[in-house]
Amino acid sequence: MDIKTLVLALALGNLSLCAALFFSEQQGGAAGRTATWSRAKQFQALAWGLLYLRGTLPDFLTIPFANALLFTGFALDAAALWEQAGRRVWRRYLVPMLAAAIVIFVCAWLLDTPAPRRIAITSVVMGLFFVAGAAALGRGWSAGTLLRRYLVVAMLVLALAVVARGLLSVALPDGWGWVSPALIQSVGIGALYLMMLSNAFGYLLLGREQLDGELARLEVLDALTEVPNRRGFYQALTPWMALARRPGLPTALIILNLDHFKRINDDYGHAVGDMVLVAMVDVCKKQLRDSDLMGRLGGGEFAIQLPRTAQDDAMMVAERIRNAIALLPVKAEKAVINMTASLGVTTIRADDSAVSLFKRADEALREAKASGRNRVAEAQSPVGALEA
Repeated sequence: MDIKTLVLALALGNLSLCAALFFSEQQGGAAGRTATWSRAKQFQALAWGLLYLRGTLPDFLTIPFANALLFTGFALDAAALWEQAGRRVWRRYLVPMLAAAIVIFVCAWLLDTPAPRRIAITSVVMGLFFVAGAAALGRGWSAGTLLRRYLVVAMLVLALAVVARGLLSVALPDGWGWVSPALIQSVGIGALYLMMLSNAFGYLLLGREQLDGELARLEVLDALTEVPNRRGFYQALTPWMALARRPGLPTALIILNLDHFKRINDDYGHAVGDMVLVAMVDVCKKQLRDSDLMGRLGGGEFAIQLPRTAQDDAMMVAERIRNAIALLPVKAEKAVINMTASLGVTTIRADDSAVSLFKRADEALREAKASGRNRVAEAQSPVGALEA
């Protein structure tokens, strides 16, 4: 395949990606997530199209203007990867790089620099932008997924091939042995084609990986309070249930229930009820250690796990939480709502299952409610422990 055909393939390939992105954004509402990457493909499709038409259109359009568009497309490619990696500060670094690259190339064209040197400039610039994108994905390498690691390595190898193509076109204008100038150019353009494919599939797969991760997170997280939901809390509690069979400090469990929470929803509306829950969770977290875990079981009922905490200490923590909630007025639009909570406290025992543990904590909670609410009650010790 000759170079001109490869350039046409790059133009049509990027154009087809633009069309697919357009219809995807119209139907799925993904414009916000892929806006930068979509613009990158648009710039690259136009640039490769102009480069293919070199000799047909004026040189100004097919050389400096086309390369400026190409640089912009590759800069936006890197920017999209930075956004994918959670780094929104790409403008601070990539925009100056882009401006400098365009100025250097335009000056080289105005000074009538030989074509091989301009090709070298183009190759180095594109390679640098690909390295910038790989650097964003490579942050946190040890914690990165296999997909991210593969893309980083592939991007660096392809960037090296593209840069080598440009430098060899200057260093070896007549080739070297069986390495002809045409072969050097073909390998370089081929690497650019592989760049387009790896970037396209890689970006889409990264987006899917990110969405899958978000869905998995939402499966175990309460969206309102941003603490684990029932499923997430049970998953986090499981290893501590196993550790309870070993000697050492126990793990305590607190069940917390907001008093008359249904009345708040009925009298003030669910929006106010949501404000109350968020405020309550925030004040509870201030009373907990980083190692403690709070989860929402449903409605106004929450569970708190206190690792390596004896029952007496857990009672003190629960009392501190109860007092903090009672002292926290929540200001709604038409009222100031004062809350109270009832809490039941127990510790995980060696023979506990999740059912027996929560049953015991619920019994303590019911005792706190029966005593007049706004109380802390502890679960009864085993019969054997009382006799001892």
